[in-house]
Amino acid sequence: MNRAKKSQHQILLFYMYTHISDPETFRKWQLELCKNLDLKGRIIVAEEGINGTLEGTVENTQKYIREMRRDKRFKKIHWKRSVGDGNSFPRLSVKMKPEIVNLGLGKEDVDPNEITGTYIKPKELHEWYEHNEDFIMIDMRNDFEHKVGRFENSIEPETKHFRDLKSQMKTIEQFKDKKVITVCTGGVRCEKASGYLKKNGFKDVYQLDGGIVSYMEKYPGENFKGSLYVFDNRQTMHFNNPNEHPLITKCEHCDEPSDYMCNCATTSCNKKYIGCPKCVSGNRHRDCKDCELNMSS
Repeated sequence: MNRAKKSQHQILLFYMYTHISDPETFRKWQLELCKNLDLKGRIIVAEEGINGTLEGTVENTQKYIREMRRDKRFKKIHWKRSVGDGNSFPRLSVKMKPEIVNLGLGKEDVDPNEITGTYIKPKELHEWYEHNEDFIMIDMRNDFEHKVGRFENSIEPETKHFRDLKSQMKTIEQFKDKKVITVCTGGVRCEKASGYLKKNGFKDVYQLDGGIVSYMEKYPGENFKGSLYVFDNRQTMHFNNPNEHPLITKCEHCDEPSDYMCNCATTSCNKKYIGCPKCVSGNRHRDCKDCELNMSS
């Protein structure tokens, strides 16, 4: 019965960089549309576009897609779909912000409609791996996302937040003359990040079309090790059998294999770290190992 229930729900991951002249009016329309379709999740609206993750019944999420496609600005959205259980989000949030993903470049901001990396399909990236193509992969996600799951030999610029990219450019500028591919969960961060690299002198820049989600749906368990972190109640997504492709992280407290992401309960720390259901309470809050050692010393 639980399996049947899960199949009735669907999660949408999507974004589009396009000019929205009146984002507040658009936000209100999105809020009304999602409420009418009983959708939960998060949507960010800005003058530069829309970025969202929504969950609802398959029927209602498909209705949402059809409504969006009535607007020519959103006809080319790459919709990423995954199975939901109806509990991935506690509520609906539709907010207006300066950016649909915070890179914080100010006057140096990048318009992906004017400058961005060349799209590369999952199939082509898979062929690159198969043929040992010479390329540098830069993971544009946060450090804790990279820790729990990542592409083989990918580089993570040690960013705790996407907005740290500018300050971490010194760690990747050595690759300016290399073939570079940027990756992130669904593609929205790479749209700007790849354009920012090109703006800063990188010669040959690509971005993975549809993000890691699209690659792993097509090639589960290949080239990407561990779990894919997602920003909802699921915490992580698995595309293969963990027994065949084991977890790459362990609980800080008991050292058992785990991808159970937690927040340190010490307010001044609050870092994300790997725990496990046995060691950390249901609300995923307990002091990380470093804070526990500091408390005991």
